[in-house]
Amino acid sequence: MITAVRDAWVVTQDPQRKIVRGDVIIEGEKIVSVGKEYKGSADKEIDASGDIVIPGLINTHTHVAMAVMKGAADDISFPAFLDRVFKIDSERTDKDLEIGTKIGCAEMVRSGTTTFVDLYYSEDIIAKATAEAGIRGVLCWCVLDEEYTTQKGNPLKNCKHFYNKFKNERKIMPGAGLQGVYVCGEEMCRGAKEFSDEKDIPLTFHLSETRKEVNDHRKKTGKRPAEWLNDIGVLGKNAIAAHSAWLTMNEVRLMADAGMSVSSCPVSNMKLATGGVAPIPEFQRYGVNVTVGTDGSTTNNSLDLMAELKTLGLLQKSSRWDPTVAKAQELLDFATLNAAKAIGMQGSLGSIEAGKYADIVILNGRSPNLRPMVPENIVSNIIYSASSANVKTVICQGDIVLENGRMNTIDEEDVLSVSEEMWRSLCQR
Repeated sequence: MITAVRDAWVVTQDPQRKIVRGDVIIEGEKIVSVGKEYKGSADKEIDASGDIVIPGLINTHTHVAMAVMKGAADDISFPAFLDRVFKIDSERTDKDLEIGTKIGCAEMVRSGTTTFVDLYYSEDIIAKATAEAGIRGVLCWCVLDEEYTTQKGNPLKNCKHFYNKFKNERKIMPGAGLQGVYVCGEEMCRGAKEFSDEKDIPLTFHLSETRKEVNDHRKKTGKRPAEWLNDIGVLGKNAIAAHSAWLTMNEVRLMADAGMSVSSCPVSNMKLATGGVAPIPEFQRYGVNVTVGTDGSTTNNSLDLMAELKTLGLLQKSSRWDPTVAKAQELLDFATLNAAKAIGMQGSLGSIEAGKYADIVILNGRSPNLRPMVPENIVSNIIYSASSANVKTVICQGDIVLENGRMNTIDEEDVLSVSEEMWRSLCQR
């Protein structure tokens, strides 16, 4: 099947960061032509005249099934937040995990995300719901010491079983996820890293999210979390460290030497008032691969990566008193090229180039907030002006998931109609 996206401004994100006016031609799952006028016939014609086409965004830290818990633990202290969320989380059912995942996927689609990295348990339930929604899930089964888990059986064995069951599923990439050093001992950390290396899959984990986490670990081991993880051999090219807000320059250098990635989650950190600002310029200077995540719907309430990119840029500029840091082009790179590298898919995702998967988002070029629109300001408009309201059509691996504002995969009305009942049930338990 050939799909032709016609006459758009195409933000290619290729090595030269070219912006071209023309067609994007998709054959099956992949892009075959960019920019040139396609004179052949297509099975599907999409009129994108004057619209903006960007690569599908990649959210590198979520807990997608928590979308049904939105607003369940707001405006309370961090210890009270943790207590409330853990209690709700321990009582969840397969059905509300499914509904939460579908709500979260629909929200991400509507804000331009085609791939997300998830850290949770029951990723088998999440995988099935994600497949129905039609986007790509890098689903990292949560691994932690048995004394802290509500999972049945050994979490690392559960992770391996999930991998074996879903490794060949289309648009599902199983991975491993460490909850954090506060509930993961050396044996579990090493085991997850060895499995990640053996299968060459992502290994994601929370890292230095709060000052208390860092201080507690120093008291316990004599080392800061990133130093300790480095010393036991857990840092590496497959690693994606979420938050990474309370770090020393020595830790930044260790992370760079390991060739790893970070997922900065500014809204979550600010909403929880955990303090600390991820050292983005230092990550860039030393060579840590920087990406962006929204975190879950209890800490952020939104899975809108477009909003997250703007917030990340503004926080860095404001906290540094320097408007030249976190430039618009860099921010777009974080959510496309850098994120594709973080999940090991830089050869398939992150830019609009022939041979890559057709993961593209069409933004309404007739929206007042995106005009005036010229090649010189398009990237700035995307970062500082665009919103989820501008997203018209979303294609993931050749599949049109959202078309002119309508989901083609899941029945949103059916999913949303049961969400309030589930929220009340979860919170009343």
